[in-house]
Amino acid sequence: MRTSRTPRRPRGTAVLAAAALAAALTACGGESLEEEGGDGGDGGGKGALVIGSAGFTESKIMAELYAQVLAEAGYDTSVQQLANRELYEPALEKGDIDVVPEYAATLAEFLNAKVNGAEEAAGNPVASNDVDATMAALEKLADQRGLTVLEAGDAVDQNAFAVSADFAEENGLSTLTDVGEQKLEIRLAAGDECPERPFCQPGLEQTYGIDVTALDPKGVGTVPAKQSVADGENDMVLTTTTDATLEQFGLVLLEDDQGLQNADNVVPVVNTGDAGGQDVADALNSLTEVLTTEDLTELNRKVDAERQKPADVARAYLESENLR
Repeated sequence: MRTSRTPRRPRGTAVLAAAALAAALTACGGESLEEEGGDGGDGGGKGALVIGSAGFTESKIMAELYAQVLAEAGYDTSVQQLANRELYEPALEKGDIDVVPEYAATLAEFLNAKVNGAEEAAGNPVASNDVDATMAALEKLADQRGLTVLEAGDAVDQNAFAVSADFAEENGLSTLTDVGEQKLEIRLAAGDECPERPFCQPGLEQTYGIDVTALDPKGVGTVPAKQSVADGENDMVLTTTTDATLEQFGLVLLEDDQGLQNADNVVPVVNTGDAGGQDVADALNSLTEVLTTEDLTELNRKVDAERQKPADVARAYLESENLR
C-alpha cells in the first residue's frame, strides 16, 4: 500500500487550479467546495473527513451513506458536491476531499487514461465484466495516484437496456440475446454518443446481433427517452441498472446475459494519506457488505420519485441495517 501523498504543485499553479475549480463549480449551477450535507451525528473524535459527491442522485445518496457510517465510527464528516469525476478525482488526489463513492470499471478506465494516456488506454482497456480482474487493475492504477480502493460489493450500476413490458411479452423477451435471436428491428433511444460507444450500439450489434435501425438521441435514461418507448415511438432505451422509475413508464430491463457491460460495482475510494487507515476501511466495508443493487435502486426511487432528502434516505437505510 502506498502511504506517501502525491506531491503538491507549485503555489502559483495550485492557486490557478483552485480558481479554475471554483469557476467550474459556479458554471455548474453555483455549487462550490462547501458543505453540502452530511448527517454526521455525534462523530468527531477521530478527526475530520470530507466525502465527495458528484451531481447526480445516486452519488449524493452514496456520499451521505459514507458520511453517516463514518460519523458512527467516530469521525467528523461533511459532504462536498462537485459536478463530475473530472473535478472530484483531482481533488481526491490532492486531499481536498478524502473519500468518494465510485464505480470500479469506469474509474479504472479513467485512471488508465490518466496514467497511460488516452490513446494507450483506448487500445488497451483494463476494465471488463470480470469484477476481480477489474478491481485488480483499478487498485494498481489508484496506488500510483496516492489512492486506496476498498472492497467492491454486490451493488452495481451499469448501463442497461429496457423495453416496454408489453413489447417484451409480445416478443418473448427477457434477455438481450432474445432480441437478437428474434431478428427484431430496434429503434433505440440513447445518448448521441451511443453509435461510437462500444457498450452501446456497437456492442448490441456485435455481441448480440441486434439490428439497431434508428438512434433517437434523447439521452441516457431521461424522461423523454423512457416516455418515447412507453409511447411506442422507440423500442428500447439505454438506462442504468439502478433506474428507479422504469415501472412508472411500464418498462422492464433486459438481462445482459452475455456480459456486454463492464463491472461497475460501487466501491469506496480514499486518499491514502488522509483516509487510508483501517478504521475508515472497516466502517465503509460494513456498508459495502450489505448494500445491493436492489437497495440502491430503492434509495434512488425515494429521492427521485418521493422527493425525500438524500441524508434522510441514507439515515433510514443505515438504521434498518443496524449500521447507526
